[in-house]
Order: sequence, then structure tokens, then C-alpha cells
Amino acid sequence: MMQDPPPADDVHLLIVDDDAELRSEISAYLTNHGYVLHEARDSEDMWSKLSSAPIQLVILDVVLPGEDGLTICRRLLETGGPPVLMLSAMGESVDRILGLELGADDYLVKPVNPRELLARVRAMLRRRSGEPRSGRVKGYAFAGFRLDLTRRQLKAPNGVVLMLTPGELSLLGAFVEHPQKVLAREELMEIARGAPVESLDRAVDIQISRLRRKIHAQCDQEIIKTRRGSGYILDTPVTTI
Repeated sequence: MMQDPPPADDVHLLIVDDDAELRSEISAYLTNHGYVLHEARDSEDMWSKLSSAPIQLVILDVVLPGEDGLTICRRLLETGGPPVLMLSAMGESVDRILGLELGADDYLVKPVNPRELLARVRAMLRRRSGEPRSGRVKGYAFAGFRLDLTRRQLKAPNGVVLMLTPGELSLLGAFVEHPQKVLAREELMEIARGAPVESLDRAVDIQISRLRRKIHAQCDQEIIKTRRGSGYILDTPVTTI
């Protein structure tokens, strides 16, 4: 069983969008579900809010005046900022893929369904909680790597701690919980996110490619393999620690 997200009234969310009406609607809906909402109209406003409140998740629009959402997303990742749920009215696959590649943890297309948004926020916070999925399992070891679930970090065989995004950690968690088993894209994302999501094969490919590139740079064997037409497999034994 996955750990539930922290109580909503302890969680501060930041919605960054230049549409004041949309900000108000999203804030009202999530506030009604117990979250503490902060609003920002652009990047300057956002950085100010991040410095003054304990923001745990950013809901970020792609198109903003001044610095755009994709650039902001990259900066948040580079500075170790909170996880990002991106919004866009474009709805194009390439836009979603670019957002995920730059470090976004999830993506929704406008107009946003409030219930879907709430479900995504809850799933992201659950992944971000840092709690092991099993009360007894503290981590996993595979091919010389050690995944620490409490610290949410992956240590390579040479001792280097790899910088993984929350989304990459979540995907890796799905792999180590189902080692040497082929996982279809839809199945893999459902396991990783904790809730069914719209299938977007190319976006899944991008996230897994990013994770695989980081892992394979630290070892001399191919661990995460593609099974054409079927999905992906963590092709190595895994032990709990």
C-alpha cells in the first residue's frame, strides 16, 4: 500500500498563471479540499512566493508574460525546487514531451478538469512524501546501485549520488518493485503515479530514456531495456534493504 499524502491543511500549493480568473477558480477548488493556495501571475511573482512560503508543489502554466513556463520549469529543477505540474492550452504532444523532458513531474491540458487536477496533485504529493511504499522496506539494491526510499536518492556503485527528479524516482520505484518483469507503458505510469492517467507513449519514452541515460552512465551494463511492442523491463535481480 502506498503512503497517503500529508494532511491537506499542511500542504502549500502555488498556482502560476497570468489568467486571474483561472487562478481564482483553481485556488477556490483546491482550498475547498483543504490545501493552502498561493497565486502568482508571472515568474517574478512566483520566485517571490517561493521565498516567502513553504511551497510543496507548483502548478505552472506554459505560456506566461516574460519568462515562459518551460524555462521556469528547468530553473526549478536546477535549483532543487518543488515538483511541477504543468498546464497548457496547446495540447500538443511535443509541448508535453518538452515539459516532461525539462523536469515537469506531470502535465495537464487546459481546460482543466478540477477533479482530475486534484487527483494529479494528490498523486504527486504521495510520491513526494518520501515514505517507503512498504512499512518494512527502506530501500532496494540492484546491480551495485542502492535506492534509499527514505532519503529519496539513488547511489551509484562508485558512490556517486545521482540527481533524479521526483518523476524519475517514481518510475524507478515502479521498476524495482517489479524487477525482471516487462511493464507496458500504461501499466508503468499507473504504478508510478498511483492512479490511471491518460496514455502518452512518447512522453513515457522520454521520461524513461532520461532515467536510463543517468543510470547507464554509471555502470557497464544495460539495466533498463526496451521490449519492442511490449514495454520496458528492469533486467537485473533486486533485493530489499
